Amino acid sequence: MAVYKDLKNVKKLKEYAEKATPAIKKYNGKILVRGGRTETVEGTPSPRTVIIEFPSMQDAINCYHSKEYQDAKKIGGENFNRHIQIVEGI
Repeated sequence: MAVYKDLKNVKKLKEYAEKATPAIKKYNGKILVRGGRTETVEGTPSPRTVIIEFPSMQDAINCYHSKEYQDAKKIGGENFNRHIQIVEGI
């Protein structure tokens, strides 16, 4: 699952992360990338990227739809934009 956010309120981002992390752990997600230096070579740059690895695509879907994650998502509201993709990988 990759999450891209247009940041408008860094404080709310921290609150969101604190609430989302237990949901991610509950579904055995492992954060591989959070922020860091980037270089956009094509397309629109994203101010922040988070990549989370799950044991299966279904685990990622279950995490996203869980009450815990949806509660965390509400914290974001209008404070940052998201672009979320769940991608089956190898």
